[in-house]
Amino acid sequence: MPDILIADDHPLFRDALQRAVLAAVPQARVHSADSVHALLGLIEQFPDAELLLLDLHMPGARGYSALAHIRGQYPGLPIMVVSGHEEAQVARRALAHGASAYVPKSTAGEDIVAAIRAVLDGDVWLPHALLGGSDELRPDEAAAAAQIATLTPQQFRVMTMIAEGLLNKQIAWELGVSEATVKAHMTAIMRKLGVSNRTQVALAASQLAVDQEAMPVLPPEED
Repeated sequence: MPDILIADDHPLFRDALQRAVLAAVPQARVHSADSVHALLGLIEQFPDAELLLLDLHMPGARGYSALAHIRGQYPGLPIMVVSGHEEAQVARRALAHGASAYVPKSTAGEDIVAAIRAVLDGDVWLPHALLGGSDELRPDEAAAAAQIATLTPQQFRVMTMIAEGLLNKQIAWELGVSEATVKAHMTAIMRKLGVSNRTQVALAASQLAVDQEAMPVLPPEED
């Protein structure tokens, strides 16, 4: 039986996606997560999953950052992005970051089923209203995505918490590790992102925001 993963923080929409998955693949085993941190644990638990349905906006996700990270760490896992955004540009950026499909949350149930079947067949799926346009990323966004893709799952968790403005002691408590471990992760993250402080880590993560005009939360510097 194929394992299929759903990551969305809205219980009602998770249920709707699960119904669509089972309509498309009745024998599937569906596993759900309500945050990116929980999702990373699910992927580690089910490394041979055949499909991931990923919401762009959920705890632990900053725009396309989770998509870029998972695509880099698990290149064999097809990802279908589901989102409340209806703009063609948002959809094309998702495909450019490696998604196999983009499904607005307003999409009819039968079309979500069709999208799931298309992706499992190896195809790329977009609703007709969003077809067309360029799927090329800006050079700075592509570079940030490539760097974020090199982070380990735990480093990615730390990066997103830094971008949310958490201090080292708060991150350590959330992850159940020591502050020394968090500082070690920080050193590795800054090296991989090519930056030298926490503010620059947050700015690197903001390159993958859906709304790139929005300013990220800038965390205070720590020793």
